[in-house]
Amino acid sequence: MTSSALFRFGLFVSLGVLAGCGGFGRVNQGQVVEYQRSTGLLTVIGDSNYRDPANPRFDVLPPVTIRVPQEPREMGPEPAAGKLLGLDYANRRAVVFDAATESLRTVEYTLISQQSDVYSGDARVSHTRFPVVDRNSKTITVYSSRDRRLVVFAVPEEYYAMPDDTWRIGDEVRYYYKDPARALRLMNVSKTDLSKAK
Repeated sequence: MTSSALFRFGLFVSLGVLAGCGGFGRVNQGQVVEYQRSTGLLTVIGDSNYRDPANPRFDVLPPVTIRVPQEPREMGPEPAAGKLLGLDYANRRAVVFDAATESLRTVEYTLISQQSDVYSGDARVSHTRFPVVDRNSKTITVYSSRDRRLVVFAVPEEYYAMPDDTWRIGDEVRYYYKDPARALRLMNVSKTDLSKAK
């Protein structure tokens, strides 16, 4: 685990310990697959590899729906939802959450192009909203800020009928709770620059 990952994990745990009074709560983390701002409800797929924050594995089912904190100051930037849970670059497979069946689907893809070391401020990604699903050319372009990879691939024909957010990588969040249905504090790990908190 890198020092920044340790710092990030330690900071969040300390936030959880400080939250509320009268007994300890728990911390959970996962990828956001649905977020409804109007109702304040957030649905996440949990991370089964939570002991290694640098290498999450979002595959814990069933998904968990929680209410975000009532106090805006207890919540970081609003999360973006997406159902693309992971890309296996070596074996050319994508894992997506199928909301209709509440199950995970592994989709083999044909690689068209892949660029590494692409940072979020890079001109190749900074002005594009991902994913880019081009149903005419039968390509899907995704960007993983965690992996710093820009990937273009093709999938079997039937998958182009799925909604665009099937191919969007949702934000990773950690939240502290006592009631499993309500977060007392929530941190958007994907959108929090913890280097500025040091």
